[in-house]
Amino acid sequence: MDQQRSAPQRPASRLAVGVVSAGRVGSTVGAALNRAGHRVVAASAVSDASRARAARRLPDAEILPPPDVAAAADLLLIAVPDDAVAPLVASLPVRPGQIWAHTSGALGADVLRPARDAGALTIAIAPAMTFTGRDEDLERLQGISWAVTGEAEARFVGEALALELGGEPEHVDEADRPRYHAALVYAANHLTTLINDASDQLRAIGVANPERLLSPLVSASLDNALRHGDAALTGPVSRGDAGTVARHLAALEGTGVEYAYRAMARRTAERALASGRLKSADAEGLLDVLAHPEKEERPE
Repeated sequence: MDQQRSAPQRPASRLAVGVVSAGRVGSTVGAALNRAGHRVVAASAVSDASRARAARRLPDAEILPPPDVAAAADLLLIAVPDDAVAPLVASLPVRPGQIWAHTSGALGADVLRPARDAGALTIAIAPAMTFTGRDEDLERLQGISWAVTGEAEARFVGEALALELGGEPEHVDEADRPRYHAALVYAANHLTTLINDASDQLRAIGVANPERLLSPLVSASLDNALRHGDAALTGPVSRGDAGTVARHLAALEGTGVEYAYRAMARRTAERALASGRLKSADAEGLLDVLAHPEKEERPE
């Protein structure tokens, strides 16, 4: 394996990079490639925001239509919404020997098959990071994981690129990309919804700065969960405190949050039972409270 990893030399050369398009992800990864010594020579940018990002982060890139970006690139970086990748790939010219990479977490390398069939080396290389469009995005790439999917030399080139960008490659099989991405979305995107829902509830009862109140608690909970797994669980569900959970649901009625609270509390109870944090004898009343009432109707 060590001999195999040392064989591909492609990423060691400086590559002319094309970026389609200069959105939050494309402009950030393009800037990271510039910082690693490659040259972003062309990018596509349609909206005013994308053009502004390209001017700030990819100052040497010529703004061109996507086919012209592809024609100019040794390494073509495709950073568009998931559903747009396949039709975009089918519309672009391919030069044998190019490297084509996309940054979608949910898609593997197979979506790039038309380019591979035409002689390109194709890689799925997705950063495990959320992007806001602000300048800190670039610094957050340091030390993160990159999901790499590709065949033979392509995989090794993807791993080398991840290392050049200051990250750690994580091989993900083609068939596992949707599950991989679902796990990341479940953790990151749903966390944003959870925090904002909790902030809204605190703000509604007069807490002026819920972010300040929640930050130490949530930061400690996240750190504990990452360090200790299910052993980090505390609170009324882990204690089987059905009365407290019932009062929570009553207090949240009509807010829209009660449905998410009920679902997550039930999932928390399942994990607490499986890990031994919650005893079966203590769980019975709690699970009764968390069962969906027959008359409960979700809002449209």
